[in-house]
Amino acid sequence: MNNKVIGIVLIVIGVALAIWGYDVYEAAGSQVSRALSGDTPIEAWAGLIGGAVCIIIGITRLK
Repeated sequence: MNNKVIGIVLIVIGVALAIWGYDVYEAAGSQVSRALSGDTPIEAWAGLIGGAVCIIIGITRLK
């Protein structure tokens, strides 16, 4: 039972991180930065990748 609770919490945190990373990626300042230099902010990558990792770990805990 404890693994299921941890899995659900990790999935919720992962979704929140992914949404935050996407918001940072789509922010106006980020779009200008990508247009001028082609670089994506590290915060966007951290949120998207961190969210995906948390979701994957959470799913494996539910099984």
